[in-house]
Amino acid sequence: MEMKETIVEKLKKNFGDTVQDVTDFRNELSITIASNKIVDVAKFLKEDPELEFVMCKDVTAIDWATRKNRFTVVYHVYSFKNNYFLRLKSNIVEETPVIDSVTSIWPSANWYERETFDMYGIVFNNHPDLRRMYMPEGFQYHPLRKDFPVLGIPGSLPLPEKI
Repeated sequence: MEMKETIVEKLKKNFGDTVQDVTDFRNELSITIASNKIVDVAKFLKEDPELEFVMCKDVTAIDWATRKNRFTVVYHVYSFKNNYFLRLKSNIVEETPVIDSVTSIWPSANWYERETFDMYGIVFNNHPDLRRMYMPEGFQYHPLRKDFPVLGIPGSLPLPEKI
């Protein structure tokens, strides 16, 4: 059985309706799961002896602007054992963009989640040090959201003086 089928079969067997969508585009597997089960799925993917997705290579988000579930959090994980990349996705609502942190499973997710929090305003529950990385701590906006003005917020941050 091919790795894709193995992953999908194991997740559907162990998590049922948590698996909301499976796409295979250009030989890259993406699995959308319910946001309330992200930590359980991450733990399973890491600890399953046949899969061993031991590395989180990136965490980011997509702002769909007009969808009911405005944000999609995207995790890129890797299995050294199988030399295989997997993309996990989880949709979350705009009103309270919150999802559980996977840093307890993949410590490398720490900075990626902080960056996603800073740029999109998505809060990662149980994150060990969730604070801004690029923007000042008191900055009220999130620059990668679709509703952020292209030219920035006038007067919000002083620009450097011309040299």
